[in-house]
Amino acid sequence: MRKIYFLAAGLLTMATANAQVSFGNMQNQISRSKDGINVFDVKKDDKEFTGISVDLGGAFNMDFQAINSFNDQPETFTAPSKITGYRLMNTENNFVLPAADMTIGAQLYDGVRVNLDIYLASRHHNDTYARGGYLQIDKLDFIKKYFLADIMKYATIKIGQMENNFGDAHFRSSDNGSTLRNAFVGNNIMNAFSTEMGIEVYYNRNGLVSMLGATNGNLNQGTQEVFYTAGPDANTAVSPTILAKLGYDKQIDKDLRVRLTGSYYHNANLGNSNIYSSSRSGFGFWGVLNNNAYTNPNNPNTVANPIAVPTSYNATSTPEATFNPNFKNWATSIMINPFVKYKGLEFFGTVELASGGDKAGVDDKRTANQYAGEVIYRFGKTEQFYIAGKYNTVSGKLANADAKKVTVDKFESSIGWFMTKNIVAKLDYVNQNYRDYTQFVGNVPTGNANNFYGGKFNGLVFEAAISF
Repeated sequence: MRKIYFLAAGLLTMATANAQVSFGNMQNQISRSKDGINVFDVKKDDKEFTGISVDLGGAFNMDFQAINSFNDQPETFTAPSKITGYRLMNTENNFVLPAADMTIGAQLYDGVRVNLDIYLASRHHNDTYARGGYLQIDKLDFIKKYFLADIMKYATIKIGQMENNFGDAHFRSSDNGSTLRNAFVGNNIMNAFSTEMGIEVYYNRNGLVSMLGATNGNLNQGTQEVFYTAGPDANTAVSPTILAKLGYDKQIDKDLRVRLTGSYYHNANLGNSNIYSSSRSGFGFWGVLNNNAYTNPNNPNTVANPIAVPTSYNATSTPEATFNPNFKNWATSIMINPFVKYKGLEFFGTVELASGGDKAGVDDKRTANQYAGEVIYRFGKTEQFYIAGKYNTVSGKLANADAKKVTVDKFESSIGWFMTKNIVAKLDYVNQNYRDYTQFVGNVPTGNANNFYGGKFNGLVFEAAISF
């Protein structure tokens, strides 16, 4: 505790000694509080630069979960599977592991800001690690006073390892401890999210929304050679990812706002991940559709579902709230997002059309399509209360060899209360169903039991979130 006092005293002394260093005087920053809801992409303000300023923020959430899981697997498996001891593990009604983030930023120059996002506690890593860091440039005065001022009045450049801007849905989604802007607990079933090294250039003017970006295509950075042994045309390099967005966003009058955007994502030679497998923070519902250990004499080395590990609740081993099309060679996605807000009533939609190669060295095309719609009614003097409902469905083949597509659909409803702009409490109901999954993984009767065969889960989650 004494060290914390010394640190605080040191910071205050530094601020006193150097009048140019201040705290919280940031330009063109989107609020992490309730004021940041429905603020997309980037924004411009007319805040004056008064010297170097430091920004420190955080976010964390606590969830109490009461959810049960079900599927259509029998209690006794007959030949040739002969699986014994299989059953789904239901979860206890209890608190799940909290998540926490920290944000450190600095206004370095007029129109130049740096941002570092940190996962303090996540379900993917046991240690603290950087989610990303980027430089945001809103003016080029560091080159020459008023350099390209007429263009930079509407343009923004972002460079670094950052949350890549594909679609609008990720602006309303939960990300580790940062869940305040999500009216629900869960994200879209097919969750497009990635943090890659790249550049994004924005130009927003008089309702026009536009962005063009490119990344190096890597979630984890490195210089090692990429080599896939499968297929006659094995990839030996990871291609850049191309991102684009075009749309219209206008406050028609004091009561009505209309926004419509179309977004594009393409990678010709994927690395070891894609935008549907890159979230490292989880998706809101924990430990569902997991099984206890069982015996499969045909697969003696695998006594549990190879997709979901029953003793682990991290993001990679619990795909229960997600659909990952698992594109391996190339991938292209188009997302269309309409948004309408009239007084306290708002609608946000997602139409997502994804396609990609089945595996490395094979260019055969398969598709996965997602549709989602959410309706939220905010009320109260400051719209501090809300009620919300959402329907989300995804359909697609998991592999080209599959006989038919599988479908996952979800209904979610929520009520919420912003106790202050930085604190929200919400009670969420979820009902998610898996349709047309095969009884055994790989559709082989001697394979492992597929937990998603006739699978579903439903129940309640109470979440309290703080963001500042």
